[in-house]
Formats: sequence, C-alpha cells, structure tokens
Amino acid sequence: MDVTARAGDLWRQLAEPSQWSRRRVVGESALTAVLGFVTAAAEYLGGHNGLRIGLVTLAAVVCSLARRALPVPALVAAGALSGYAGGGALLITVVGWSAGRRIDGVLRASTAFGACFGLYTVLSLWPWPQRSVVPFVFGTVLFLVLAVFPALAARYWTQRRTLLRTLQELNVQLLRERRMVAGQARMRERQRIAQDMHDSLGHQLTLISVHTGALEVDPQLTGRQREVAAVLRAASMTAMRELRAVVGVLGDDTAQGAEASQGLAGVKSLVESAAATGTPVSFTQSGTVRALAPAAGHAGYRVAQEGLTNAYKHAPGAPITVSLYYEPDSLVVEVVNAPPPETSGEIREVVSGGQGLSGLRERARLASGMVHAGRSTDGGFRLAGVFPYESATSPADAPGAPAAFDSGGDDFGWQHDAAASGEGGPVIDRLDPLEEFKSIMGARKGNGLLVGCGIAALLLAAVAVVCLIGVLSLGREADGVAVGPRDYAAVTVGDSEAQVRQRLPARQSAFTPGLRDRVPAAPAGASCLVFGSGPVWDGSATETVYRFCFMDGKLAAKQTFRVPR
Repeated sequence: MDVTARAGDLWRQLAEPSQWSRRRVVGESALTAVLGFVTAAAEYLGGHNGLRIGLVTLAAVVCSLARRALPVPALVAAGALSGYAGGGALLITVVGWSAGRRIDGVLRASTAFGACFGLYTVLSLWPWPQRSVVPFVFGTVLFLVLAVFPALAARYWTQRRTLLRTLQELNVQLLRERRMVAGQARMRERQRIAQDMHDSLGHQLTLISVHTGALEVDPQLTGRQREVAAVLRAASMTAMRELRAVVGVLGDDTAQGAEASQGLAGVKSLVESAAATGTPVSFTQSGTVRALAPAAGHAGYRVAQEGLTNAYKHAPGAPITVSLYYEPDSLVVEVVNAPPPETSGEIREVVSGGQGLSGLRERARLASGMVHAGRSTDGGFRLAGVFPYESATSPADAPGAPAAFDSGGDDFGWQHDAAASGEGGPVIDRLDPLEEFKSIMGARKGNGLLVGCGIAALLLAAVAVVCLIGVLSLGREADGVAVGPRDYAAVTVGDSEAQVRQRLPARQSAFTPGLRDRVPAAPAGASCLVFGSGPVWDGSATETVYRFCFMDGKLAAKQTFRVPR
C-alpha cells in the first residue's frame, strides 16, 4: 500500500498539470536547456564521439527534470555523471542546491551526499593514481565547492524563508487578536456610553417633551406661542428617536444601527421644522435620485443637520439654503447661509473647538466621502459633503489590512499564497510555546536550524583540514617534479642506476604522468624517469623536461625536451 501511495505521489509530482505552472515550465525549460548545452559543449570540446555526447546530455537533462521529485537519486546520478564527464560541474551544483532544500533528515542527507561523493571520486580519478593523495584532496575540495556548499546555502535559505513565513503568520495572528481585544474594549465602552446617554439625556428629553406638550394646550398662550411649543415638542420627540437610534448603534456595534438612523429622507423634515420656527430657510434638489449606502445617507443627513445648527448659532436671522445635488458620480449635500444682518458682511467663528466638523469629517471618511467647510464669496458660510453612490471598500482592501505574503515553493522563486494571511483564517486563542518553537525550528526532528548550523561548522572545519593536507601534499609533490641543470649535468651515461637515483628526487610526482605524455616514447626495454626543470610558472610558452632511461642497471640515455606547457 505504501509503495502504491508513493508511486502515486511521485506520478503527481512529475506529471500532474497543477504541479507545472507556466512560470515553472519556463524556468525548468531554460535551466534544462542551459545544463544540456554546457554538458554537450564540454563533451564536444573533450573530443568524444557523438553517441557519448548524446547519452551524457540526455542523462544531464533527466537529472535536471527529476531533481525535485527524486532528490536523492538525482543527486547520486549527478555525482556519477559529473565524475564521468567533465561538463557535469554545473549540473551537480544545481542538483546539490535542490537536494539541500528537499532531503530531510541528517542521516538521509549524509548518506545521499556520501554516495554522490563516492561515485564522483571513483569515476573522476579512475585509473587511481599511485602513491599520491593530491588528486584525491583536490577532488574532495572541488566536490565540497560544487555540491556541498550549494546544498548548505540552499538549506540555510530555505530555513530562513520558513522562519520568516512563520514569523509573518504569527504577526498576522497577533494583529488579528489585537483587533479582537480592541474591538471588545471598544464594545464595552460604547455600551457604557449608551447606558449613560439613555439614563441622562433620555430623562431630560422626556421632561422637555412633557412640558412642551403641556404648554401647547395651555389656554393662556397665544396661537403663535402654541406653534412654537408644538415645534419644541416635535423637536424633542425627534431628538428622542435619534437618541434611541444612536443608543442602538452604540449598544450593537454593527452597521445595522445606521439604517435605523435618519437618512436623506429626513433632510426635508429638518428644513420644514426650521421654517416652522420662522427661520428663512429654503430647500432645493436637482438630478436623478439615486440610492446611497446607509452610512453615506446618514452622514449626509448629519451634514444638513450640522449646517442648520451652525447657522442658528452664528448667523441668526440670515437666509439659509439646503441643497441636494445628485451628480452623475456622487451626491453633494450643501448648506449655505448668508451673513447675519447685524454684522454687515462679517461672520464670527463658525465652530467653537472644532468638535462638530471633526466628527463630520470622520463620519464622512468612514462612508468614503469628504466634507468641506469655509466662507462663501458673499461673506456667509458654506458646509458641503460629497458622498459616492457605491458602497465603501471591502475590509480586505482597507488601509491597514495585513498584506498577503509569499511562501516558498520553487527552487529559486516564490509562489503567491494569499490564503495564508487572509482575514478569514482561523483565530487561535492560545499558542502552545512548544508547538511555536517546533514551527520555527522545523517540524521534523533533527531538521532544525541549530542542527544545520552545527553540520555547517563541522564541514567548514573538515574543509580547512583537507585544504591544509592539500597544501602540505602539494609541497611534497613539488619536490618530485623538478631537476636542476646542475643535477642533469652531474650524471653521465654509463653511471650505475643507484648512483643516478641518489642525485635525482627520491620519488616520482603525481604530475609526472602528465610530463610523460608530452615527450617521445621511451626506448624499448628501458625504464625511464621524467622530471621537469622548474620553475613551473615562469611565464614562457614552453618548459624543459629531462628524461633518464636505465637499462641493465646503468644509465643508458639522458635527454632534454622542450615541450609546450
């Protein structure tokens, strides 16, 4: 059953269309083309035949495409291919990076990279050089640079991205919980204010309504006085209704309370009430009536109410005009009053403390509108509000909403993941510290950041030791490369092999086989030693090579060759 499930998962990773987005198809195609071209070019420059070039290129392409679904086999195959073919250096770097991201567990990763290193070393150094560790040392350093270091860098990069993503999730969670706490505190405060308003203002408005009702039927009052008393009683009753609506809004903390409040339909009633008191007020309306959101309609009503109130207080007796303009894209609510007659064109400060206009501006902002207040050209005052017909933006688009972030899903890029930070996500009331630590350091045992850092430190120490051994071995090998002109002249043909060997370096160097390939073939039946003349890097295009051939225990020939470097 497990084998079947794994086979199904593997098939989905390799062939399911949802796993191959357009971005991934383009990236994989470009990367595979580059790896195939580099491998084929290296094999071609190496002088290999067409069959080998095709097979090696095909193997590189398969390793590149399978490195995500099969990281361990792809890594081992890339190591073998890089050791066998000289053009696999870039391939093993790319596959090593991908394997560092996807191979879980220290033991599994160590085994995979150990097998990769073994195949890489055996195939790259075959046939094995005798009595020399320099090729092995340099091969080890090269493998660390090409495969291990990219894997460690990819592991660090992945864990850093995981840590960042976890911190972002925790930040979104904390912001959501903070909004919940703030909302609960605001709800309690609103309920307290609503209770106070109901207990204090409600009682006073009830008394006003009762007394004005009594005055309205008092036979000692004139007709005009009864009209004024009726207006006061109607105003107190309207104030009671609005108070109940406001108390409902404060108590419920929902947008439904705005629907119970006065909307634009109440603007005409405001004008009629003001006209009944003898105030010279007029009402105009233009354009096609269109529906507004409840919050915008209520804000427009408050603009008209505040404008009339300010005109009563600061310009008594001045003509007032209340207008509703239904423009193609928005509604304009405007209240304009002329200068008061006693000031001859001068007007006092409209707002004392600015609380009324500040509240209007905030209410208009919440309804996606705006408020303008200022003097008119004739010395009066103008208060206007502009409100859109459409509803306000959604909470997800509102300023301050947490932005979505990316989560890693690709070797070298990020895939957008908006659902991770959306407002509709679950709210966790309590975070377990142990689970939080596991989510940051890695969900699987032995796969955390601390373990990765320890392994990286050990590998760096191993690299330092290997480099030191390599330097010492290189110095030792250098002693077996060069023969000076004096040593060459000091031996003569016919000397015994033992005497000649005493004057020459004690052993052959690992670089000697390269010199042998650049000189003519040795005489039949002779045993020859080949040495360079040093210095090795003197800037010239050629170098001098000495060859000493022995036969029957004596020096049979000594020769000098000038060979290209």
